[in-house]
Parts: sequence; structure tokens; C-alpha cells
Amino acid sequence: MDILFQRGSATAAEVLGALPDPPSYSAVRSLLSILEKKSVVKHHREGLRYVFTPLEEKSTARVNALQKLMHTFFQNSVEEAVSAMLDLDDAALEDQDYDRLMDMIRKAKAEKTAG
Repeated sequence: MDILFQRGSATAAEVLGALPDPPSYSAVRSLLSILEKKSVVKHHREGLRYVFTPLEEKSTARVNALQKLMHTFFQNSVEEAVSAMLDLDDAALEDQDYDRLMDMIRKAKAEKTAG
């Protein structure tokens, strides 16, 4: 999906060529077909090629994916999800990152209290 979002549209061969550690062509084609069945992408023909295009904006796809992730792995618990992210070895946060996160939490709490 990242490749389709970056390019706007792409063939299976173009997606394959843009992947850093690509699977087989048939695996990419199968995944694109699955995404099409799930109404995430659509295709149109250009000659003999199928060109795939995302059906939603990246921001919408991100929210939808996060909602599925939250439901599947964290029982919709923000606390559990944040805790898991903070436990990641590569989540090297610096002091300003913690400060920004705390500011976001304070803002969200204030908006919830006011609303």
C-alpha cells in the first residue's frame, strides 16, 4: 500500500520492483487481488497491464488499519497499545518526544473533560 500511496497507482511489476526484499511476482499479484476483494484498491487496464490504485486516502487507511490493530491485538485498549509501543526496543524516545506525548495526553484529557 505504501508504494501505491507514494506513486498514486502502479502495476504489480512496479510494486515488485519497489519492494526492498520482494517476494515472487505471483505473491504480489495475489496480495493486490486480495486488497481489491476487500475494496482497498481498484484496477483498470492499460493495454495488457492492470494498474492498481488505492480507493481511500492514506490518512483514512491509516485510521482504519489502526482501528483493526487496536481491536485485534489490544482489545481496543489505548493503554495496552501505548504500553506495547513504549516497550519496543527501537522506540528510542528522547526527552522532547516524551514532552510532546505528555502535551498530547493533557490536551486530549482537557478536551474530553470540556466536552
